[in-house]
Parts: sequence; structure tokens; C-alpha cells
Amino acid sequence: MSEATKTLRVSEELHAYIKAHNREGETLSETLERLVGGPSLHELAGVLSDDEADTFREAIEESHRDHDEEIERMLDRME
Repeated sequence: MSEATKTLRVSEELHAYIKAHNREGETLSETLERLVGGPSLHELAGVLSDDEADTFREAIEESHRDHDEEIERMLDRME
């Protein structure tokens, strides 16, 4: 199943700007999407249930703890 497409008219200046910021292997559509950015935090409100949000928070906290422990181990080895 292919993704729907639309034609978008932009000025030559904007087209040049988008092309100038195009990364290797990236389509102009992908470049434009990256430059425009994703949804705002307000648009994401309510996407996750409370339980899902708690799961994400716990995973982030665990990742931070793991990172901190790894930094401590690296510093200990340097002494």
C-alpha cells in the first residue's frame, strides 16, 4: 500500500532552502518534514494512558540510572 502524495507549490527561494538542507539519502519530503518538525507537545497530550506514561517514565529513569552507573564505572577506571 503506497502513501498518498500531494503536490505543493513553493517559491523558488523556499525550494532552494529545502534542497540546501537536504541530507544525503533523504527525499525532499523527508527534509521538509524534518525542517517543519513533528507534532507539538500540546498535540501529544492524552495520547498515552496513565499506565503507558508511567511505563515510559520508569524506562527513562532506569536508562538515566544505567547511564549514571556507566559514567561512574568509567571514572573509577580512570583513577
